Amino acid sequence: MSFLWGEAARIDLEFKDQKNLKQVAYENENGQVEQLYLFPGDAPIAGTVTVTLLKKKKLEIQGVKIELLGHIELLYDRGNPYEMFQLVKELDPAGEITGKKVYNFEFGNCPKNYETYNGHNVRLRYFLRVKITRPMAYDITKTVDFAVQNIMPDPEINNSIKMEVGIEDCLHIEFEYNKCKYHLDDVVVGKIFFLLVRIKIKHMEIVIIRRESTGSGPNTYSESENIARFEIMDGAPVRGESIPIRLFLSPYNLTPTMKNVHNKFTVKYYLNLVLVDEEDRRYFKQQEIILRRKRISGKKLLSKDASVESKKK
Repeated sequence: MSFLWGEAARIDLEFKDQKNLKQVAYENENGQVEQLYLFPGDAPIAGTVTVTLLKKKKLEIQGVKIELLGHIELLYDRGNPYEMFQLVKELDPAGEITGKKVYNFEFGNCPKNYETYNGHNVRLRYFLRVKITRPMAYDITKTVDFAVQNIMPDPEINNSIKMEVGIEDCLHIEFEYNKCKYHLDDVVVGKIFFLLVRIKIKHMEIVIIRRESTGSGPNTYSESENIARFEIMDGAPVRGESIPIRLFLSPYNLTPTMKNVHNKFTVKYYLNLVLVDEEDRRYFKQQEIILRRKRISGKKLLSKDASVESKKK
């Protein structure tokens, strides 16, 4: 048995042109940050699988296959992931493997419509799984995750946001953002105009909020996270004063807006305007914004060994 006698073979997987691929950091299910090779959503997934025998000169097999999978994993049901798709290619039929064997693979038509996402309660992941099936023995498997990012075109219509907020006879302000849809490297430009100020404002800030919702209908669960705080005023404003806003989005860990992904989860972003008075009472107004990706991020990393060691189930 394999757990007594050790692994019979090692599986190594390398992507095509791997040394020139960008990588991006993602947190895995164990909370560890790992670098994943990065692909645009419309790119083919190709490479080589190498099987090296470790104990014997030959290995009897019932077949070798590689799978490309897209999963949505919910925190409360990690053991039963939702399968967005599964593509399978047979690499070798039943027979024997002797020495070292190399297989080429390519998945050309890959429906990778959604970005890799790792949130508080849900994870969307793409991965390759190689499986060597053996008679009367444990399968030898290897799983390699990779990341996907999708570029979205500029919207044809991108209206500004204009709103009024206030407390009767105490506070009345107008605020304006230059648009409602932003890319991840964009700048939020706007202004706040004080029409009536009869309370003592101590400071004012904008908070970027990410709201992640899982489930649907009455079973929907939402969790909000403050991604960033940006102070735009310190001190008491006066009537007629105008405060400019200029908030750069690129320094923050943002993702594109994701709406109703396979009826499993939604990710939305909000700009929350917060005013705090001298008694630490807070007045706020939230406004949803739509985020998109304009360019593929990530970077090339030097690695002594680009392949990932196999693991066995």
